[in-house]
Amino acid sequence: MPTRIGMYAGSFDPVTNGHLTIIRRASKLFDELIVATMTNNSKNYMFDYEEKKAFIEAEIADLKNVRVIDGKEQLTTKLAKEYGANTLVRSMRNSSDFNYEAGVFSMNKSLNPEIETIFLLADSKYANISSSMIKEVTKFGGDVTKFVPENVATALIKKLRKD
Repeated sequence: MPTRIGMYAGSFDPVTNGHLTIIRRASKLFDELIVATMTNNSKNYMFDYEEKKAFIEAEIADLKNVRVIDGKEQLTTKLAKEYGANTLVRSMRNSSDFNYEAGVFSMNKSLNPEIETIFLLADSKYANISSSMIKEVTKFGGDVTKFVPENVATALIKKLRKD
């Protein structure tokens, strides 16, 4: 029986509870789910790959079919092919994400027509939360512990607050 391998790629800077919910849901759809921490050159990252990997692995230790890899500044479709993933998992928080994700889908399909893409909608309690918003709220003293794991909140405070 062929192995179904999916890949959920993102910058995860930082990983949020919304991302983790998508990982958990996607893990049920595949024999193996690869979570790839990717590089988007239009973003300035706060955490390096090792930090992001540790944050994610701490929260998914119970998911034996999920592993975290470094995207190493390459195209998602090339990475998926390298790891044997035949499906990309993408998530959408709200309707604002639709146009962006449609563009990503079209580009990925043109780069490798053999790789399918599925979209998972975010849980409504995380639908308006972004990693950028989490950083901003943390920087100005807000409590983000209901949106990110505790270890992520602690690391954000260390990096962003001057108090």
